[in-house]
Amino acid sequence: MRAVISWLWALMLLGAVAYAAATGHAGAVAAESAKAAQNAVTTAFELLGVMALWLGLTRIAREAGAVDALARLMRPATRRLFPSLDPDGEAMRWIHLNLAANLLGLGSAATPFGLRAMEAMQRDNPMPERATEAMCTLLAMNTTSITLLPSTMIALRALYGSTRPGEVVVTTLVATAAASTVALTLDALLRALARR
Repeated sequence: MRAVISWLWALMLLGAVAYAAATGHAGAVAAESAKAAQNAVTTAFELLGVMALWLGLTRIAREAGAVDALARLMRPATRRLFPSLDPDGEAMRWIHLNLAANLLGLGSAATPFGLRAMEAMQRDNPMPERATEAMCTLLAMNTTSITLLPSTMIALRALYGSTRPGEVVVTTLVATAAASTVALTLDALLRALARR
């Protein structure tokens, strides 16, 4: 699958460059590419402080027991969503961290937690070549996660000069809640169909 995606990206890039050259816009493409690369590096460094802050706070929260408290609050929901997992197991602890980071809009911080959860679930997977139901559910939740506080988006809006960077909170909550509802409903329906 990775090879297919790599080929698709290569074809799109080559097609864009060929079209730009054929229409006489190769110089503009080169200039915009350099500008976009510079913006990406600048934005990454500006967000580094925000991410370091939240990852540090997450670590302090873990060591202070706040994550365990959050896990206790999430446990009724996660037991239903992940019935095949041990509620006190390693995978569930990483899932709780992933969900907490996503609730705070920290997608970049949530990703390592999600990967750790997947690794823990894969170790107990009786058919390693296939994803388990719990893995599919986590993927659906991580992709569409309900976001209470879109921290990264607020930080980006502030970095780019928004006078009201926090005005996206309500719309983000509504959109992510709707997306999560659809994803989890489809996950449950597909799971039920697969068991027939």
